[in-house]
Amino acid sequence: MSDTTTASATTATEIPDYPIEKSSACPFAPAPRISEMAAVKPLHRVRIWNGSTPWLVTGYTEFKALMADPRVSVDDRRPGFPHWNEGMLSTVNTRPRSVFTSDGEEHTRFRRMMTKPFTFKRVDALRPSIQQMTEEHIDRMLAGPKPADLVEALALPIPTLMISEMLGVPYEDHEFFQQHATVGVDRYATKEQAAAGRAGLARYLIDLIKVKLENPAEDVVSDLAERVRAEEISMKEAAQLGTGLLIAGHETSANMISLGVLALLQNPEQFALLRDTDDPKLVANAVEELLRYLSIIQNGQRRVAIEDIEIAGETIRAGEGIIVDLAPANWDPAAFPDPEKLDIARPARHHVGFGFGVHQCVGQQLARVELQIVFETLVKRVPTLELAIPFDQVEFKHDRLAFGVYTLPVSW
Repeated sequence: MSDTTTASATTATEIPDYPIEKSSACPFAPAPRISEMAAVKPLHRVRIWNGSTPWLVTGYTEFKALMADPRVSVDDRRPGFPHWNEGMLSTVNTRPRSVFTSDGEEHTRFRRMMTKPFTFKRVDALRPSIQQMTEEHIDRMLAGPKPADLVEALALPIPTLMISEMLGVPYEDHEFFQQHATVGVDRYATKEQAAAGRAGLARYLIDLIKVKLENPAEDVVSDLAERVRAEEISMKEAAQLGTGLLIAGHETSANMISLGVLALLQNPEQFALLRDTDDPKLVANAVEELLRYLSIIQNGQRRVAIEDIEIAGETIRAGEGIIVDLAPANWDPAAFPDPEKLDIARPARHHVGFGFGVHQCVGQQLARVELQIVFETLVKRVPTLELAIPFDQVEFKHDRLAFGVYTLPVSW
């Protein structure tokens, strides 16, 4: 059945275009229209850029059920898959398969290649390095002019440095891969832009893998190079895995740092609570609550049904697209009472900010440690931190897959 066919009485004129922009009055919250829809029922049809009408899932319970359902596929080659944009659709048959676009045993095989450096033990051992990086960048910010741009001073360089070090990517190349990665997460990327960005990053990673084949080190790209040598994966597959980690490793954490600091500044009692605590459990919980509150992955996680699925009084037919939206799921009052309230003491570990099921974020432990260290160190080192411009002048990223801010002028 075509994914333009509705399973309810909803008419074409009632189906909203998606994504739906957030309110400038409360940009941390899900879009008001989505909240209104979620209050009625957890599944709705929406219309995306190519005119198709996949299902939008907004309920927390339904989110977890579908993300754990083997009848739901992440394979973006399947007919009916609700692609992010024209650029992603145009490269679907030229991109090698990876952990991000494969199911079942193929996905398990790829994921095993990526988990070793992101285990809790390995990531916890990085705490001293992340702490030192954070202290050094705060020192530079405090020694520089005011106001300072927190994105440039802290939010972008720390996760970029860490993922570069873990992967074995020279940090001096960060401007190159950030530029190409930006195209990859641009909501409006054309097929020409997407192809150029993908090709540039692929060439870069392939060249780096060749270097690591001759001169291996203790890093992820060297591990991938060894798997190429052992013929476990192709050179293009290794480059695709490396590219995905490179983009995800700096883009999401950088946006989370800047947006999280802004949320704390807009909630001064929570800023003070984090600043004054010596309890590492509260610090860790503050990160979980910020992940819930902000849900920085915009435009939903995309899937397609491979069999008919009955859920929440609706039937998702095989071949119909599914968009599972993290923000309304994380603001579902049935799972999180008073979801509009930022409360760093709230038990929030069960949020779905990293997704759910077998495809949840492989680097989530690294992200947690980075955020714990950066938020705690910043509020303690700079207790008088404040926004240097009116809140309504902050420019938010509505044109990226990861929500955030372009700049964040701060003073102290």
